[in-house]
Amino acid sequence: MPHADASNFSTSLSKAEAYSQLLASLTSLLEGQRNWVANTANAASLLWHMFHSLPPPSSSVNWSGFYVLDPTDPQKQLILGPFMGKVACQTIRIGKGVCGAAAEGEGRTVLVEDVEQFPGHIACDSDSRSEIVVPIKSGGKVVGVLDIDCAEVGGFDGQDQEGLENIAELLGKSCEW
Repeated sequence: MPHADASNFSTSLSKAEAYSQLLASLTSLLEGQRNWVANTANAASLLWHMFHSLPPPSSSVNWSGFYVLDPTDPQKQLILGPFMGKVACQTIRIGKGVCGAAAEGEGRTVLVEDVEQFPGHIACDSDSRSEIVVPIKSGGKVVGVLDIDCAEVGGFDGQDQEGLENIAELLGKSCEW
């Protein structure tokens, strides 16, 4: 198995180094694989392990995963994709909650310091205190979102946004959506 050690992250890595390692591992895992389920499943696992190798608040991530747009769905909903963490909401309407806001229109990253302060936040897990959601685009259209939740307020910063946007961009280009 050429990728057996892909999700082993040293606890001595800086956040920037961890994102760099994750991106390299994911690039390797995506090579020759175009299936979005396989690729997002591996990405969710890599993210989970990376965050848990970092000091708090990063190690307090309690959910990492994906919601994808079903292009045949007239309701325009996101449906649950591969993830790590507690059971999650199965569908989210575009424009609703943090995930729906990130997927709306052209799609933009939404970083929420405190989910209690986000109007219309959908609490799939009441332990979540902060959240970052990054749209995944293919062919210029939003096809899904990368969603990360943290059990601490202020769990994410600009470095997370940049790292997660790089991952979403890679997935958008590497998968058949």
